[in-house]
Amino acid sequence: MLSVKNLNTEYPNDRGQIVKAAQNITFDVPEGKLFTLLGPSGCGKTTTLRSIAGLERPKSGDISVNGVSVFSSSKQFFVAANKRNFGMVFQSYAIWPHMNVFKNVAFPLEVGSRKFSKKQIEEKVMRVLTAVGLDEFADREATKMSGGQQQRLALARALVMEPKLLLLDEPLSNLDAKLRERMRFELKRMQRELGLTTIYVTHDQSEALALSHEIAVMNGGQIVQIGSPRDIYERPRNKFVADFVGLTNFLEATVDSAEAEAGRYRVNATIGSLLVSSLDPYSKGSKALISVRPEDVHISQTRPDAVNVVEAKVELKVFLGEYLDYQVSVGDHQMLARVHPSVKASVGDTVFVSMDPEKCILVQDAGVRVAS
Repeated sequence: MLSVKNLNTEYPNDRGQIVKAAQNITFDVPEGKLFTLLGPSGCGKTTTLRSIAGLERPKSGDISVNGVSVFSSSKQFFVAANKRNFGMVFQSYAIWPHMNVFKNVAFPLEVGSRKFSKKQIEEKVMRVLTAVGLDEFADREATKMSGGQQQRLALARALVMEPKLLLLDEPLSNLDAKLRERMRFELKRMQRELGLTTIYVTHDQSEALALSHEIAVMNGGQIVQIGSPRDIYERPRNKFVADFVGLTNFLEATVDSAEAEAGRYRVNATIGSLLVSSLDPYSKGSKALISVRPEDVHISQTRPDAVNVVEAKVELKVFLGEYLDYQVSVGDHQMLARVHPSVKASVGDTVFVSMDPEKCILVQDAGVRVAS
C-alpha cells in the first residue's frame, strides 16, 4: 500500500550546517496495517512522517501509495500535501474552539476541493463520529470535551475525508498516563475495525509494542531494525534496540564456539560460560554483548536442572505488586531479575540464576546497523 524507498531528507540548522535528518529510509506498509516509527527525539521519525505527508520535500528517494507516486526525486515529481488525501493527527489536536464537535469534523468537507451536499456532509460526519464514539456529543462545544474526547475528535476530522493513509505523530502524548493507556486500546480497535493503513510516530516503547503490526526503530536518522513487536523486543539486533525498547541486562562476552544447532553459540561471559542465541553469524574470538530481559532471569533457592545456571547473591529486593525486582550480584556483575511475588529469597541470600539460551541474545555492540 505505502512504499518508501531510499528516502533522504536534510535541512540546514541555525548555523547553516546540513543536518541529515532521514537517511536511506526504506520500508513497505501493507494495506490495513499499523506501522510505527519508534525512536528518541531527534532520530528522524517525525521528519520521515512529514516527508510522507508532503510537508517536507526530501532530497532524494521515492514515495508511492497503491502504486501511485507522490514523490520521486529521479522523476522530479512532488505532490503537494493538500493533494495527497492523507489524514493527519499531531500532538496538538488543533481543535477549532469556536465550533462544536459536528462543525469541527464537517469543516474539511466544506472547504475541500470536492463538493458535497448538506445531506452528504451530515451522513459522513455522523458516520465517523459514531466510529469514534462521539455521536452523542455532536452539538457539544469542542473546548468542553475531555482530553481523550478531543483526541478522538481530531481522529474523526482526519477520517471524514476517507484518507488513503492515516498519519499520526505522537497523538497520545498530551494525555495523562491512565487515559493514554485507555486510548491505546481505543485507537487499536478503531484502526483494526476500519482497516486503516496507518503510520504512527512515537518515542514511547510501550505504545509501539501495544499498537503496531510492525515497528521500525530509528536512531541517528536511520532505521536500525524493522520487525514485529515481539521480534523487536525478544530478538533485538543491536545494543541500541535492546536498550531502547524495555529494560535489559547486558553481559560482555567472547564467542568460544558455534553449536550444532543453528544460531546457538557457546560464549565466555562476564558471569561465566553461557549458551546463547543470535540472528547474526559470529566467528570464534568475536566480541559481542548478551542482552537478557529481567523477566527472563529466573531465581531459585535450589539449583535447577537447567542450562546457564550461575550462583548469585541477593543485593536488593523491591516489591512492585504484581512482580518483584531483585538486584543480584554474580561475582562483580550486577543483574536485574523480575520475578513472581511467590519467590521468597531475602537480601543477603545465596540464590541460583538460570537463563534460557533462547532468551540470551547476542547483539552488535557498536555502530548503526541498517535493517535488512
